[in-house]
Amino acid sequence: MTSIPVPITHYLIFSAIIFSLSIAGIIMNRRNLLILLMSIELMLLAVNTNFIAFSSMLKQNTGDVFVFFILTVAAAEAAIGLAIVVVLFRTRKTIDVGQLNTLKG
Repeated sequence: MTSIPVPITHYLIFSAIIFSLSIAGIIMNRRNLLILLMSIELMLLAVNTNFIAFSSMLKQNTGDVFVFFILTVAAAEAAIGLAIVVVLFRTRKTIDVGQLNTLKG
């Protein structure tokens, strides 16, 4: 049984759709902090998809290395972001961005 290779345009279209959804999530929902964090994670997923697609097309491993760095940054961002959300929810009882406009030391 022979495998049919997937053209790079399919990966790029998929990545563009994911990136567009993340931009729409940021623009349409500026209130909920969790949805903003998830939209940023979707952006990073779209970038990772592009890196993997071009890395496999060019038969090089540099894209894979960049993906590992981006995944590391995304994991750290998610952990720190969710910790901040938990602290803000405990102190203010809301995660509405409109009500979190003042920071006190």
